[in-house]
Amino acid sequence: MERLLPDDDATAALGAELAATLAPGDLVILEGDLGAGKTALARAIIRTLANDPVLDVPSPTFALVQPYDTPSGPVLHADLYRLGDPREVDELGLLDNPNAIVLVEWAERSPEIVAAASVVITLAIPPGAMGRLVSVTRR
Repeated sequence: MERLLPDDDATAALGAELAATLAPGDLVILEGDLGAGKTALARAIIRTLANDPVLDVPSPTFALVQPYDTPSGPVLHADLYRLGDPREVDELGLLDNPNAIVLVEWAERSPEIVAAASVVITLAIPPGAMGRLVSVTRR
């Protein structure tokens, strides 16, 4: 699937749509440059899974992993941007719970996470910087 997300509302709507397709054990990687909308899309997915449209969903850039208990089961939101060595990902426990839905930003810093992904979401800023282009691939 590929589409243009013209604004934040479209991003939130896509997040809700994607959340409905996720199941325990899914590992979703979000690819894209800084400012492409990875965290905004992850936030929309998490809020939908939590059934809480105003849930505080901070960027996990500094914590590396933010856990959430949702009616859909455990959700982990990770950002590997600050990962110093790919082997450090083992310490984060992203693959430890087979019932968790895991969302990972900057997954390319860990080949292990990329290999385990069941969904790849790529976001890009189009020429003219109007909206976001998104593609979703299920493996």
